[in-house]
Amino acid sequence: MGRSDHDGRLTAGGDVGSPAVSDRIWTVPNLLSMLRLLGVPLFLWLVLVPRADVLALVVLALAGLSDWLDGKIARAWDQASKLGQVLDPLADRLYIFAALLGLVVRGIVPWWLMAILVLRDVLIIGALPLLRHFGYGPLPVNFAGKAATLCLLYAFPLLFLAGYPGVVGDGARIMGWAFALWGTALYWWAGLLYAVQGLRLIGRTRRDERADRAGTPHEAPGGDTPGHGAGSTRSGGAGDR
Repeated sequence: MGRSDHDGRLTAGGDVGSPAVSDRIWTVPNLLSMLRLLGVPLFLWLVLVPRADVLALVVLALAGLSDWLDGKIARAWDQASKLGQVLDPLADRLYIFAALLGLVVRGIVPWWLMAILVLRDVLIIGALPLLRHFGYGPLPVNFAGKAATLCLLYAFPLLFLAGYPGVVGDGARIMGWAFALWGTALYWWAGLLYAVQGLRLIGRTRRDERADRAGTPHEAPGGDTPGHGAGSTRSGGAGDR
């Protein structure tokens, strides 16, 4: 391919100058993420079986706190890891799915809202083998994706509270649906941004491959040819990024 081995090992869209991530498993952030994952079935059981909404919301709040905390610790203690990059978004998506499932089963939100959000994730997951074929890992989470997740995680507790009578229930219903609709729109917008980024990466790789076959030096950012004037050449690698 038209990228060096080092470049192929980079996370898709990553920056060469970004902080390095380790292969460590037993770090404090990873342990917090694992605990957060263990809370998913507990949350779903509380919502569907005893319908203990208050306890379920406590579990959800603790999950949100641990999500914020493990990110802080990972940056402060230099404990960013490849496993953490997988566990953190996985936990967020599982909580979103569990909350949606509970709300749908209890008839609080319509099934189509869950279908719209799940379809987006199915498309993103389906694109991973294509990216891997071209030597790229999962795309990094963008700001729109983070904002969408935050909106949805605010929406679901409010929608659970919407079932209670009175002013509290009415206010929670209005705010919950506002967060849910904004979160859904941002969720799909983030998906479109991932698609554009993925297509650009694939397109650049294919151009590099054609340049390799033609024996043409790759064009560096700014239009200059790498090594021009020094008699040297290099493959389109990390320097292209």
